[in-house]
Amino acid sequence: MKIQVREIPPRSVWALQQAGIHPLLAQLYAARGVHSADELDDGLGRLLPPSSLRGALEAAKLLADVMAAGQKICVVADYDCDGATACAVALRGLRLLGARDVGYLVPDRVTDGYGLTPPIAERVKASGADLLVTVDNGIASMEGVARARALGMQVLVTDHHLPALKDGLVVLPEADVIVNPNQPGCTFESKSIAGVGVMFYVLLALRAELRERGVFDAANQPKLDTLLPLVALGTVADVVKLDANNRRLVAQGLKRIRAGHLPAGLAGLFSAAGRQAGAATTFDFAFALGPRINAAGRLSDMTLGIECLLTDDAARGEELAKTLDGINRERRDIEAGMREQAQLAADAMIDEDEEPPPAIAIFDPEFHEGVVGIVASRVKDKLHRPTFVFAASQAPGKEHELKGSGRSIPGFHLRDALDLVTKRHPGVLLRFGGHAMAAGCTIAEENFELFEQALQQVAHEWLDAATLTRRMDTDGPLAPEYRRADLVDTLHKEVWGQGFAAPTFSEVVEVVSQRLVGEKHLALKLKHQGQPVDGIWFGHTEALPARVKLAFRLDADEWQGVKRVRFLVEGAEI
Repeated sequence: MKIQVREIPPRSVWALQQAGIHPLLAQLYAARGVHSADELDDGLGRLLPPSSLRGALEAAKLLADVMAAGQKICVVADYDCDGATACAVALRGLRLLGARDVGYLVPDRVTDGYGLTPPIAERVKASGADLLVTVDNGIASMEGVARARALGMQVLVTDHHLPALKDGLVVLPEADVIVNPNQPGCTFESKSIAGVGVMFYVLLALRAELRERGVFDAANQPKLDTLLPLVALGTVADVVKLDANNRRLVAQGLKRIRAGHLPAGLAGLFSAAGRQAGAATTFDFAFALGPRINAAGRLSDMTLGIECLLTDDAARGEELAKTLDGINRERRDIEAGMREQAQLAADAMIDEDEEPPPAIAIFDPEFHEGVVGIVASRVKDKLHRPTFVFAASQAPGKEHELKGSGRSIPGFHLRDALDLVTKRHPGVLLRFGGHAMAAGCTIAEENFELFEQALQQVAHEWLDAATLTRRMDTDGPLAPEYRRADLVDTLHKEVWGQGFAAPTFSEVVEVVSQRLVGEKHLALKLKHQGQPVDGIWFGHTEALPARVKLAFRLDADEWQGVKRVRFLVEGAEI
């Protein structure tokens, strides 16, 4: 572990402080590329205009025409939190704007696989739909889109994933309209917008189109800001980069949740997770609500998650949230066993005193395909290597296929690596797709070793010693006057996440005492700049030296009504 301190441009700090920003926040924002207070304006008026998102205006016209004709719309969702929130936003938003006949279909992770497939298109047609709308998928569904159109349906693709490549060239499905910031020719600045954000923008464009058609005017138009809590949840849960536009979407959603304006199912999820909606944070989205929604798609049926987000009945929202909480507990149990097996397999690849291979691929016949992504993430975090974890497909007739999910490290583009593997070894990858840091693929079981060797070869070529060294960016030492509980609350209320990391400080501290709690966490008594402070390092059991450089986040725990600051340790440089 190499602990690094972010550069803090002094002029930016000064400019932010002059604008009235708290000195600590000014330092943190400047280190994350914010140069003026104007960039921190999270007002809805500062959102990028829908007109700059390619396809949004055409999508609005298509939807308006279909709605005017009283035709049926079917939304085809994805089975993760982004897909679930995008589906809920689509249905809620379209109904708000006057759609009378709109339903949805969510693929099953096991039997349907990912994206819009021809069989799904046939099921949508059988439901009587005239327009098929994808959310958080579809950009690589050439066959599914073609089948839907051959069946006489119009197709609107809304997605944010990277398009497919063929011979190095982008290939797009032949949909009636495509809305995706990552399609060629799109000038929308926020390339990192989540699938739920794309759908929200389509609804903004649709509302403007309906105003032009005289369906309603600005004074009595439906308020789409009621959808922002769901947009915020999906954006954070999908771990997309929190650029300025995404931070505004998340900030607006958090404001509404804290004020008590949130869907009943979302309120139920806060309650089931033991969190307070009135003090909602991005951490709640990432570590409490998002996993409970995702658990439905991993182990059960994402219909549960979508219905939870769609209901306006408090009792039903609470009931569905409790069901999702139970599924998430089951997911955690399965994951724990798989993680242990995966770690044993990874350890077996490493000789004593040697480095791990440049990339990791693990398969176990007992693994559950719904949890392979989480396990890959845990192994990647522990070994700091690009990691794929595979499980045997549970789909009928595909028992000899393996479904894999991968997670990467900075400097290794996972989707591009899979693309190179398939060029070098045609036929090894039956299907693949994803992003730089996360990707998925399907292979024949007999090709597992060939895939492993091919992936390691690409990693060997692309990764150098510097990239393979784990680095943690921090905000440097914490001034003692900022070690206050009220500042902890201030920091927690801000919008942090991927690409706009939560504050992590680092400096040498004295370890006064240390002990294990719960057999897997290290409780610490520290001296920070001569003053006592408690610390905890979750998931770490190895003892620390008497003086050590720690990377830590600020937290506050409450005892007998008194809040005390403690350090949440993230890493150590020993």
